[in-house]
Amino acid sequence: MSMTPGGAEYLDDSGPIETESDHRDDNRKRLIAVGALLVGGAVVAGGAWAATSFFATGSQPAEALPDSTIAYFSVDLDPSGGQKIEAIKTLRKFPAFTDEIDLETDDDLRERFFEEITQSGGCEGLDYAEDVKPWLGSRAAMAAVDLGEDEPTPVGVVQVTDADQAEDGVAALIETCDPAGEGATGTEPGTEPEVGGWVVDGDWLVLAETEEIAQQVVDAADGATLAADAGFEQWTGEAGDDGVMSVYVAKAAAQYLEDAAGMGAMLGGVPTTGEEVPEQLQQMIDDFEGMAATVRFDDGSVEIEYAMSDYQEDMTKFLESDAGVDMVGSLPDDTVAAFGLALKEGWADAMLDYIKSSAPDESAAIDEQLAQFEDETGLAFPEDLETLMGEGVTLSLGSGIDPDAIANGGPGEVPVGMRIKGDAEEIQAVLDKVAALAGPELAELMQVSEGDGYTVLALQDDYRDALEGGGDLGGSDDYAEVFEDGEAQSVLYVNFDADDNWLVRVTRDMPEVSDNVAPLSAFGVSGWVDGDVIHGLVKLTTD
Repeated sequence: MSMTPGGAEYLDDSGPIETESDHRDDNRKRLIAVGALLVGGAVVAGGAWAATSFFATGSQPAEALPDSTIAYFSVDLDPSGGQKIEAIKTLRKFPAFTDEIDLETDDDLRERFFEEITQSGGCEGLDYAEDVKPWLGSRAAMAAVDLGEDEPTPVGVVQVTDADQAEDGVAALIETCDPAGEGATGTEPGTEPEVGGWVVDGDWLVLAETEEIAQQVVDAADGATLAADAGFEQWTGEAGDDGVMSVYVAKAAAQYLEDAAGMGAMLGGVPTTGEEVPEQLQQMIDDFEGMAATVRFDDGSVEIEYAMSDYQEDMTKFLESDAGVDMVGSLPDDTVAAFGLALKEGWADAMLDYIKSSAPDESAAIDEQLAQFEDETGLAFPEDLETLMGEGVTLSLGSGIDPDAIANGGPGEVPVGMRIKGDAEEIQAVLDKVAALAGPELAELMQVSEGDGYTVLALQDDYRDALEGGGDLGGSDDYAEVFEDGEAQSVLYVNFDADDNWLVRVTRDMPEVSDNVAPLSAFGVSGWVDGDVIHGLVKLTTD
């Protein structure tokens, strides 16, 4: 299945004269249509949602790809633990989904998909029950494979349940489906169409631009599959339990980023030697070892977990503290939204050094600009920045959101504030410098107080009192559902149920929006560094 820039030409079917090139283009058009049908059909494979295979896991597309695969995206609608049922149940909570899609957990989504295709006239004469259902499986993947060419080769992989029927079924699809709506044309009378582009191998259909390429992929995977590759096993394992979708990027992918970065520097007018990559970017590329991500559904929630190699250890080492997360956990119970992290001493100097190393020719100019900035403002950079952030900091939004009051009353009506783990006098001294530059109106909002062991800065007096007193946000059910215990070193949290379902309330004048945000419960993003691996978890829960 072609993913090259030239692929757009396949849709150009104009011109009164048919040539050998036109014939090839017609064949490619059919191949693209078939590839879209097969991969798309497997992506929405409704049979995989059936409870008959509730706890199945089974073979994965990575078993049909070689270990020279550098990028991989798979869809598995037959994962373990009943995620397929959970996905439909979760999505059906949103009116927009049921109005547009209206799916039940036992629907055959493959059939629904192919009905849409045939209704649009793309594959007239296609019979789903006869030509597709007997052999189409429930797993599919797209991948970029290194076959020794200048560029990686795009490949599609689709699970089949019956190899013999798949052979006949794909042939029928290729002969039937024509994106131009002209039938199976493009060959001389009395000759068979040159279909190409696919190979059925065991439980898998491999799609590529030509049959030769598809066979190369099959041969390369013989005895050396992606599924058995150490890098693939490591990074997909770091990304946690299996889910309905997964992504993998191999270390070898970095070489293509290096080529692109060098070319980008040249096109951008950056002085280079040949296609030289800037030193800082080159170091990041060299240190990249791989990454993976997984999408899962569970108990009314959807989550994305990812893991990637720590290719910036000189910076991430300053993030390895959970002090900011602990501070979020002790915010008032009715907190609407919060962000918290901690930065170890020396982080601001390290950031400045990093910026300078990224542009070594500009280092002297950066020092000169900073000196001028300090003279004009009285601020010391980066020392004052570290003082303001302290050993940990939270930025939070409290209850009592009133859009009308905020619109009419200004910043003082917004229940937003910061808690900083640091010396209040030192922090106030820095804020006084900022206030002198900002003017008297803003200066009134830059006064700190102390409470519960932290320095507090808030725009609204009532919310300042709430922050001084603190609370037990971390002990709430909504909070616990989006964060794993004891792992996070930075968190972003939003509670949609707080403040009388605040999002529903502020969108009440837009019923379509309000109805569709009503099922939302909480949202969390957490990140942590474990050894030489960066982890992240994004989770959205529903009521």
